[in-house]
Amino acid sequence: MGTVNRKGDEMNDEPTGDYAEVNGLNMYYEVHGAGRPLVVLHGAYMTIGTMGEVVPRLAETRQVIGVELQGHGHTADIDRPITYEAMADDTAALLRHLGIEQADVFGYSMGGGVALQLAIRHPGLVRKLVSASASYTSDGMQPELHEMIPSITSEMFAGSPIEAAYFEVAPNPGHFPMLVEKLKQLDMTPFAWPADDIRGIAAPTLIVVGDSDAIRLEHAVELFRLLGGGAMGDLVGLPKSQLVVLPGTAHFVPPGSGLLDRAEWLLAVIPTFLDAPMPETA
Repeated sequence: MGTVNRKGDEMNDEPTGDYAEVNGLNMYYEVHGAGRPLVVLHGAYMTIGTMGEVVPRLAETRQVIGVELQGHGHTADIDRPITYEAMADDTAALLRHLGIEQADVFGYSMGGGVALQLAIRHPGLVRKLVSASASYTSDGMQPELHEMIPSITSEMFAGSPIEAAYFEVAPNPGHFPMLVEKLKQLDMTPFAWPADDIRGIAAPTLIVVGDSDAIRLEHAVELFRLLGGGAMGDLVGLPKSQLVVLPGTAHFVPPGSGLLDRAEWLLAVIPTFLDAPMPETA
């Protein structure tokens, strides 16, 4: 499995991180805690820090490897589009750089899509997978979101915590408008990952979605069914994957109602899922 040799930092101390050269990207990462490795992949526009309370709490019982993806946080952008596939390959290269043979993976929103692609493209690296507020097709996102995305501008983030976090740590703060444009292209580009690719995910997967999320509830159920869920467990047994719908929960706003604001609920299900014995294989 492998773990990272740490420099002695604790999650409650001022965080320290490092960089790895992967696929032409100088990727920033932080390692906190000790135990089984858990890679955390943030959402669009976010940093490790803006993932909230759930990250330090998870580091109390495992080794959390927080990653900042292309163009986000400390990781400077490079001359290529931002895509789920490339970010998954970057994450895989980072794990190999760190000498980690296999890890659990928790991704939120864009990071949840990256986590799915990581499990598809690099199956041997992923032991268990938690994909929160993510879709495997562009149609999985709410139609209102599709209608809103083209109107997004960098000026809309002025004075926001997202902008403040970026300006605080980005090596090139003036690149924020470029990040906005690349993420708009990511969200406006139709995609539909083959159902067979989803069915082929070997890692037991926990799907988490809010009942008022940016991801359609029907899509979360479709994803669950592709991963072997949705049948009557009393008769056929429980699947290796699970689905959690959080009540009264949106994607990110209003404050206090986003999925990451539900730290206590997430911490009630994520460690339990990750710590459960691996299902027997045929």
